[in-house]
Amino acid sequence: MKPSMGVHSGILAAVLALMLVWAAGCHSYHIDMTVENRTGGAIQLLEVDYPSASFGADKLAAGEVFRYSIQVRGSGPLKVVYTGSDGRQAQMDGPTLAERQEGRIQIVLLPGGKAEFHPQLTPQP
Repeated sequence: MKPSMGVHSGILAAVLALMLVWAAGCHSYHIDMTVENRTGGAIQLLEVDYPSASFGADKLAAGEVFRYSIQVRGSGPLKVVYTGSDGRQAQMDGPTLAERQEGRIQIVLLPGGKAEFHPQLTPQP
């Protein structure tokens, strides 16, 4: 006995509906980061730590902008560490991040081991 076309259409419709529900529930939260070097010189060993992971660059020329996208797991502070052109290590704390936040953060590295953090994030859940 051959199944009717209506049965195939019904199964196909059900599968498509399940796929749509699944896709709607799978939102990938991410934060776009930019690190801008306005220290007046090249920096080395840039590391940006955030809850559960980190990213960085071997070097960043004066005026250069580094872009990276992150996904936060857990919650905790954002931290930046780098070695300046004078050989001194600079370390600073940024905003606290939480899982499921999204948006962007601009980090501007300034002379004297200082930094500005410009977050544009959704509220913490």
